[in-house]
Amino acid sequence: MRANSFYCFFAALPLLLLARHPAPEFQLPSGCSYPWLKQPAKASESLAVRFPVPAGCRRVAVASGSWGEWLRYLPLLPAGTKARLFNGGLKDRQDVVAGVVNIDIGSKDLQQCADAVIRLRAEYLFSHDPNKVHFHLTTGYDFWFSDFVAGKTFKVNGEEVTPATRPAEAPTHAALGRYLVPTFGYAGTKSLSRELTAKPLTAVEPGDVFVHGGAPGHAVLVVDVAENPATHQKFMLLAQSYMPAQNIHVLRDTWGASAWMPVQAAEGVVSTPEWDFEASELKRF
Repeated sequence: MRANSFYCFFAALPLLLLARHPAPEFQLPSGCSYPWLKQPAKASESLAVRFPVPAGCRRVAVASGSWGEWLRYLPLLPAGTKARLFNGGLKDRQDVVAGVVNIDIGSKDLQQCADAVIRLRAEYLFSHDPNKVHFHLTTGYDFWFSDFVAGKTFKVNGEEVTPATRPAEAPTHAALGRYLVPTFGYAGTKSLSRELTAKPLTAVEPGDVFVHGGAPGHAVLVVDVAENPATHQKFMLLAQSYMPAQNIHVLRDTWGASAWMPVQAAEGVVSTPEWDFEASELKRF
């Protein structure tokens, strides 16, 4: 074998070894489990991979296993997927959709704005400790998943909510879906705004919620935050459902044509594509 043949062989050797032993795919953090998926989520299909941070920025630190970390790696449907309504029709405002979360909508007009926040929070808690899943209804009734599967639910007579019984069952993911149906029906932006704790916009973090309690009201979830370490300018990724019930989708800033929206606390108003919030309406679980 000639000298240049030896050179070509050894030069190609790293590529041959790489082909036989490819680099392992980046894995999701251990605390990121998405129990509604039939197949395990892939990091390559996550929100964090789909939406790189703006130039000069880095994602803010989040604790391992936290609500913020879990949202950062939400699984997404393929790029270009259109947001659909619960009945299969298309959302009117496709221009505000930057990405669609890979999670079911249900077949009824239930999983609207506040319900989408409740759904994701319930799924996160279920994946860590099902006994922590609970939400307050608009009346103030504290509805626990652990009570629901133990055979305790509620009934509604006018404005009055009273305890009721149901068959007990195991705390499975299917049971969580059954628990969420009455939760969506009797919780909403009013109950969510009372249940959460206000915080300053300058301290926004993944997992915070913009919520205006009312009829109508709206809620938008902060799914990620990045910051420029030199200027301290922050940017947010926001996600929502809307009315009627529709795919949970990452919002596109229709002014800047980017999914990352600048945090402008001095303005006092946070303009999202389909709702304007007061800066004071940012809250946390």
